[in-house]
Amino acid sequence: MKALFDNISTQCSKLTTKTYSTSFSLAISFLHPHLRDAVHSIYGFVRFADEIVDSFHNYDKKKLLYNFRVATDEALNDNISLNPILNTFQATAHAYNIRREWIDMFFNSMEMDLVKTNFTEYEYRQYILGSAEAVGLMCLHVFTEKNETLFDELKPYAMKLGAAFQKINFLRDMNADKTLLGRVYFPGVDFNDFCYQSKKKIESEIESDFAEALKGIKLLPASSRNGVYLAYYYYMALFKKIRRLPPKKLFTQRIRIPNGKKIILMIHSNLRHQFNFL
Repeated sequence: MKALFDNISTQCSKLTTKTYSTSFSLAISFLHPHLRDAVHSIYGFVRFADEIVDSFHNYDKKKLLYNFRVATDEALNDNISLNPILNTFQATAHAYNIRREWIDMFFNSMEMDLVKTNFTEYEYRQYILGSAEAVGLMCLHVFTEKNETLFDELKPYAMKLGAAFQKINFLRDMNADKTLLGRVYFPGVDFNDFCYQSKKKIESEIESDFAEALKGIKLLPASSRNGVYLAYYYYMALFKKIRRLPPKKLFTQRIRIPNGKKIILMIHSNLRHQFNFL
């Protein structure tokens, strides 16, 4: 039965989210139940592509990413895939009218990871556009449930939230990106002389992105607002932790929020949302 295979596909995307990200898994659990599978499917799709370029060092990454991109196109065209992650993603893409241009933009950014080691200002903006902002728009289409007027209103805020998340990831992963992957995403930044001034400039940009993003979160439908706010709250806590550290500390450890602290943040976030203290 096709329904059984679709259910297996959905469970694969859910397992992928839970395994790779406690934060996003918890945040998705605070979405309305009818939205959760769709967001799991987007996360699973994005995660698999990201793993190809970041983790599969002993394999032909270029070939793997090309094949995954072709398989994605086939899944979208055929309305089915024997790859469970792609099967559930194509179903979400069709159900919520996720635009091909965003999927193409995402893959274009992933391809940049195969060849780029230092980014110009333009390349940096283009990379964030595809790897984070386009993904934010995919999720926004789910959250607004085909309400194009609301989607257009919230679009710039969703892009800012995606950009903020990505820039925080860049700061958190600076050491691994440079040491293991040879990448420095921030344009004009000297990895060997990363100073307070450079760090502060990046942090100011993130603060501005977060301020704009929060405006949009407040306008989301009730079915998605709590879950998106929780993701925002987690990343804001991570950002505050990074902001307190000296620049060199980012090269000695990967900054994270312990799972116990995440539970406390989840409770705080839920209370703030419940009493409209966003």
